[in-house]
Amino acid sequence: MRYGVVFPQTEIGKDPSAIRDFAQAAEELGYHHLLAYDHVVGANPASRPGWRPPYTYKDMFHEPFVLFGYLAGLTKRIELVTGVIILPQRQTVLVAKQAAALDVLSGGRLRLGIGIGWNPVEYEALGENFKNRGRRSEEQVEVMRKLWTQELVTFEGEWHKITDAGLNPLPIQRPIPIWFGGGHDQTLRRVARLGDGWFPLLEPDDKCRAMIEKIRVYTREAGRDPKSVGIEGRIMVGQGSPEQWTKEIQAWKELGATHVTANTMKAGLSSPSGHVEAIRRFRAVIAER
Repeated sequence: MRYGVVFPQTEIGKDPSAIRDFAQAAEELGYHHLLAYDHVVGANPASRPGWRPPYTYKDMFHEPFVLFGYLAGLTKRIELVTGVIILPQRQTVLVAKQAAALDVLSGGRLRLGIGIGWNPVEYEALGENFKNRGRRSEEQVEVMRKLWTQELVTFEGEWHKITDAGLNPLPIQRPIPIWFGGGHDQTLRRVARLGDGWFPLLEPDDKCRAMIEKIRVYTREAGRDPKSVGIEGRIMVGQGSPEQWTKEIQAWKELGATHVTANTMKAGLSSPSGHVEAIRRFRAVIAER
């Protein structure tokens, strides 16, 4: 398995040096990848009675493409992973351009995780349709892969039209790997038909095992090898001891996970250096294994 860390979006703050130090520490510790969440705007629950979102306008989110553009020049080896970009609330061709540019500037280190999101407030603010986001995302993936692998593209679908045009520069990876987030059955079918991997936001338990097995079945039905679809587990560092982390790592391995990522957010850490120390402790557990 490959091990990574979640960039502590909501807790690391605005100091560019702290952001740099965290990414460089992750790379120096031997982590394979750095994963960042995505939210463009946060809503005010006070003006929406009864609404209890997991994030609000008080939660800080650095924009992933800008963040990774900054970190691409400050790191050398660590893979940069969006986990996940809310794709249907963004313009498809612009995302393809941003991803291609980041892949070039990082030397081919981008893995593009995508999802359809849960927040209609963001879709409204960005001028995109919340109701058709799932179906639209499938066409978005098709369009992006064409743009990443062909100098000139002509395409006319239900939501996109491109007439003899292309990106320059093209990415180093052709195409850039696309992983999916989400847990609905329709998402699992998209993973099987279109994805290079899946991010399960679950414990490595029987429910997760059943969903992974569904993906494997759907992947075979789609005429693909299930081994071609990666699985990335996530471990909440603040919710257990080193012994518990070891058990979870083993559980993910038994489920066939190809990647495991440590999340230090919501662990009661009061400073960026606290997050660095937490990923250092987690790395020591990996080394012991």
